[in-house]
Amino acid sequence: MTAKPLSAEYFDQWYANQVATTTVAEITNRHMGLPGDLRAGVVPATAIGDFVAALRLAPGAVLLDLACGRGGYGLLVARETGATLRGVDFSAQALAEAREQAAALGVAGGEFTVGTLEATGLPDGLADAVLCTDAIQFPDDPAAAYREIRRVLRPGGRVALTCWEVTDRADEDLSPRLRAVDLQAGLAGAGFTDIEVTERPDWRARERSMWEEAVALDPGDDPALRSLHDEGLRSLQRFALLRRMFATATAPGN
Repeated sequence: MTAKPLSAEYFDQWYANQVATTTVAEITNRHMGLPGDLRAGVVPATAIGDFVAALRLAPGAVLLDLACGRGGYGLLVARETGATLRGVDFSAQALAEAREQAAALGVAGGEFTVGTLEATGLPDGLADAVLCTDAIQFPDDPAAAYREIRRVLRPGGRVALTCWEVTDRADEDLSPRLRAVDLQAGLAGAGFTDIEVTERPDWRARERSMWEEAVALDPGDDPALRSLHDEGLRSLQRFALLRRMFATATAPGN
């Protein structure tokens, strides 16, 4: 049985807890090599160059950051390329923080709206490129998410995805959602071409060092630190069971 996905309300509270303490961002960003005041995730700063190269954005092109969270990665790519950023997430709290970060980073012309991986609410062919970091595992129907990415991309548009894949899909110690992740198959099933999926052990090594620091701290009664600490315990316990992956592909032409 597939576990129930975490709700928008859960993430609203999770993001709000992160705002209330700066320690989580300080630990995460130090290990990921990200700017200290950025609110992002566990994809390292070295990936920004990979995203820029893969997405092939010209100034003024539309970049959709799908399941954008607080928008950190899309904002960095948009700032570097001159692209116009659109962000979609189902957490209103995350979108509010993304707007704040856009202003702080000086990324103009962006728009952040409520939507899901399977239903963005955006027009067909709006985006020249789609970025989705560490979220493609969440939908109940992953194939619908891949189809939605293709729908919102113009013909010839590019997509870049990051996620984890399991080393053994039969291992029931991992969640059914993670065991279902197959970036190659998902992109191919939606009709994408030029698919490249690579393992990134350098990203994974940064995660390990971050989680090792997280489990060593005393979270006290701070909910954000408790969440970081507990996630660190779970992540290290299953660390060898997951591979860090980066996928790119092209939307088919007319």
